[in-house]
Amino acid sequence: MTIREKLERLQRLRDEAELGGGPERIDAQHKKGKLTARERIDLLVDDGSFVELDRFVTHRSTAFGLDKQRPLGDGVVTGYGRIDGRLVYVFSQDFTVFGGSLAEAHAEKICKIMDLAVRNGAPVLGLNDSGGARIQEGVVSLGGYADIFFRNTRASGVVPQISAILGPCAGGAVYSPAITDFIFMVRGISYMFVTGPNVVKTVTHEDVTSNDLGGADVHGSTSGVAQFVMDSEIECFAEIRRLIGFIPGNNLDSPPVRRSDDPIDRRDEELLEIVPDNTNKPYDMLDVIRRVVDDGELMEVHRDYAANIVVGFARLAGHPVGVVANQPAVLAGVLDIAASLKAARFIRFCDAFNIPLVTFEDVPGFLPGIEQEHGGIIKHGAKLLYAFAEATVPKLTVITRKAYGGAYDVMSSKHLGADYNVAWPTAELAVMGPKGAAQILFKREIASAADPEKKLDELVADYREKLAHPYEAAARGYLDDVIDPRDTRPRLISALQTLLTKRDSAPPKKHGNIPL
Repeated sequence: MTIREKLERLQRLRDEAELGGGPERIDAQHKKGKLTARERIDLLVDDGSFVELDRFVTHRSTAFGLDKQRPLGDGVVTGYGRIDGRLVYVFSQDFTVFGGSLAEAHAEKICKIMDLAVRNGAPVLGLNDSGGARIQEGVVSLGGYADIFFRNTRASGVVPQISAILGPCAGGAVYSPAITDFIFMVRGISYMFVTGPNVVKTVTHEDVTSNDLGGADVHGSTSGVAQFVMDSEIECFAEIRRLIGFIPGNNLDSPPVRRSDDPIDRRDEELLEIVPDNTNKPYDMLDVIRRVVDDGELMEVHRDYAANIVVGFARLAGHPVGVVANQPAVLAGVLDIAASLKAARFIRFCDAFNIPLVTFEDVPGFLPGIEQEHGGIIKHGAKLLYAFAEATVPKLTVITRKAYGGAYDVMSSKHLGADYNVAWPTAELAVMGPKGAAQILFKREIASAADPEKKLDELVADYREKLAHPYEAAARGYLDDVIDPRDTRPRLISALQTLLTKRDSAPPKKHGNIPL
C-alpha cells in the first residue's frame, strides 16, 4: 500500500469519526433543536483552534451485540482549543452515538483531557448530552463515572471546571457537573435529576414532567444547582467565552487583565441619589455596582437564585474582581440560607483562583423564622462567614447603608481579615436597627411615658445620633475611612492597586472543616 493509499484510508476514517452516529441520527438531533457534539465545539472555541484527541478510540465490549457496533470516538469528542487565544480542554458528548452513554473507553477519553488540563494548567469545559451509563457494560460504566468524579475533585481549586448541560443528565451523571465550578443550562433541552419522572411516579406517586422536575429554570431559580440559564446553545457558548475572560487558567496564574478606557478617577454624581433618606426604603444595589465598575459591566452568577444577594464578575481598572453585594430591593437584602450558600460558594471560587473580592454591604441581619432555623441557617450562615474569613485574596468592603448585628461581622468585616473597609456617610453600623434597640433598651421608660409613641421616636432619634452611623466604627479602626459616595470607584481602584501584591496564607493544615 502506497503512502497516498494510506492517506486515503486515514481520511476515510476521519470522515467516519466525524459522522458520529450517522446522518439519520444527526438529523434527529437537529430536529430536537440541538446541535451535534462537533458543532458545539466549533461555536465554543476560536475558529480553527480545536485539536481533537483520541478520535479513533473504540469500546472493547462484546456482550449484547456491541461487538458488531464499534463507532470511532465511542460517543465523545475530546481535545483542546483556544478561547480568545487562551488554552482550554474540552469534551463534548455525542448523543448520536449510543445516546452519548458513558462507558469504559468513553470515560478514559474524558479522564485523559482532565489529566492534561491539570498538568498544563488550563480550564476543563464539559459539554454534557448523555443518556447515562451504558447498561451493556455494567459496572465498568459505573467505574468510569467514579474515575471522572475523582478527577473532578482533585482538579477542584486547581483549574476552573465548567459544565454545560445540553440534553439529559440523570443518575450518577449529575455528580460530575455538580463538583465543577459553574453549570450552564439551556431552556427546553437541559434536564438534570438523580431519578427521572418515571421512577419518581413509581416510588412517590408524584406525576411530574422532566422540565418541572429538573429543567433549566428549576435548577436556575429553585434548587440553585445551575449558575447560568440561557435561552439557546449559541447564547450559552457566548456566555461561557465571556466567563473565561474573567478567570485565570489555573490557581497559580493571575486573572487576565484587560485594557479599559473607563477613567480610574471617574466620580459619579448619581451615587449621591441612589440610597434613600428613609432607611426602610429599598433601592437596587445593581445601580451602585454598575456605576462603580469598569464600563458598567457585571456578569451576574446565579442571577435568579437567592436574589437578595448579588454575586458576579466585574473589572476595576481592567482587573477582574468578584463582587458580593446585599440586594436591598429583595427581602431588604437580608441573609438567609440560600443567599449564604450562593455567596459562600462564589467567594471560595474567587479565593481559589486569585480573584479579589469587592463587597457592597447593606444588610439588616439574618432572616428570622422557624423555616430558617429548622433548615439550618446557623450552619449555612456559618459557611458564608467561613468563606470570607478563609479567603486570602484582596478583600475590599463598602458599606452603603445598614450593617446590623452578626450580619455586619459576616459580610467581609475588618474582623474577618478584610483589607480595605470603607463606609458612606449613610452607613449605620450597630447591633440592630435604632427602633429595635430603643424598644429593648428603654422598654420601661417607653411604657411609662404619657405618649409612648412620641417617647419611642425621641429615643430612636437619640440612638441614631449616638450609634447608628459609621463614625464609632471608624474611631476604632474597624473602618479605614468614611468616603464621599462619588469617590467609590477611584478609592476602590487605588486600594486594589496596593493589594495586588498582597501576601497572606493560612496556618499549615490539610484543610479546614467548613460547616457542610
